[in-house]
Amino acid sequence: MRPFRRPGPARVPLRWKIAALAAATACLVAAAVGVLVHVWTAHDIRHRAERQALAGVTSAMDVYRRTGTLTDNARLDPAELPYALQNPTDGDRRVSYGGNVPGSMDPTVWGAQRVGGPGSPVLAVRVTIYAEFHELYRLDLTMAVASLIALAAATPLAIYGAGLLGRRLRRVSETAGRISAGDLDARTGHTKGRDEVADIAATVDLMADSLSQRLCTERQFTADVAHELRTPVGGLRAAADLLPPGETEDLLRARVRDLRGLVEDLLEISRLDAGAEQPVRAHVPLDAVVREAVTRTGLDTEVTAADARHEAAGQTVETDPRRLERIVSNLVINAHRHGDTPVQVTVEGRTVIVRDHGPGFPRDLLRDGPRRFHTGATERGSGHGLGLTIALGQARLLGAELRLDNAQDGGAVATLRLPT
Repeated sequence: MRPFRRPGPARVPLRWKIAALAAATACLVAAAVGVLVHVWTAHDIRHRAERQALAGVTSAMDVYRRTGTLTDNARLDPAELPYALQNPTDGDRRVSYGGNVPGSMDPTVWGAQRVGGPGSPVLAVRVTIYAEFHELYRLDLTMAVASLIALAAATPLAIYGAGLLGRRLRRVSETAGRISAGDLDARTGHTKGRDEVADIAATVDLMADSLSQRLCTERQFTADVAHELRTPVGGLRAAADLLPPGETEDLLRARVRDLRGLVEDLLEISRLDAGAEQPVRAHVPLDAVVREAVTRTGLDTEVTAADARHEAAGQTVETDPRRLERIVSNLVINAHRHGDTPVQVTVEGRTVIVRDHGPGFPRDLLRDGPRRFHTGATERGSGHGLGLTIALGQARLLGAELRLDNAQDGGAVATLRLPT
């Protein structure tokens, strides 16, 4: 049986998430390094230009005071001198970043000093740092290209590494899924690496070993109880035969019959759990086997086979007819016991559909599957909760698929699909 699952959002593979995280981290690191290098280099360019401007002011002032002439880079009260340098105090040498000179795109640094007392002209020297800033631009461009190349090289490596991690996690996930589906022999086995994935794999295997041991203990207990109960149940049946006819005898026989049926069901479940059962296959007409199984239940059930004009009519299947009858009868009895009439059985090709018109299967049964001694009836006397468990076990033995669902217009629907 396939448990009911609601469709979820589309899953994004782990390797793409890791690759995206690695690419984002690489971009962030490249951007941070680029900004730091740009700021540090620009500061160093301005610092060197300011020292050059101060040295130029000192040299030009010395020449001007000795000869009264100006060097090539020195001027008195230039119009484009920055405002911060237009009123220096006597003997105060100052520098300022003047930005771009009007009419020119060259960034400049100015150095200035008053030639005499207050009101005397200001001698200024301009240092152009266009070439240095052009080199800074080329450095930024080079770092950007190098970052893109590194990102293009790192992303495939991140995807490959994340793929290796994803495959290891997928192995663990597949093992857990097989265990959840009932394969208690599934194990992840040795996993490369000494990390959290290896710890998870080892933990899953340890959990499977513990779960398998506990289930084996439960199955053995069930089988032992069933075997031990057969003898006292047989004695009760023999004792009931010695009672005189009457209401007491009928009541006792009914209870002994129920108890004997429970013991036989437990024995059947224990044999299915232990893998001791083997199907005896034969080619049989499916609709005839289904009709025979429904007739033996003695319950009012409508059986519909495929139309005779269709090729599927009288479909012959290779299966174990006794186990197939057991599955169909359990489904029909469960539909009458927990559902409502009419109960309909439909045979279509290799598929048998049993439907009632009651409240439908409980949500926990659709989600988790049938559980032993768990019945949807409000009173415990209506069943032992083993019918669907036996039907599911017999279907697995035949290689068939048993799906439980609820109809949209109400009622429980059990669909048995035999293998081809």
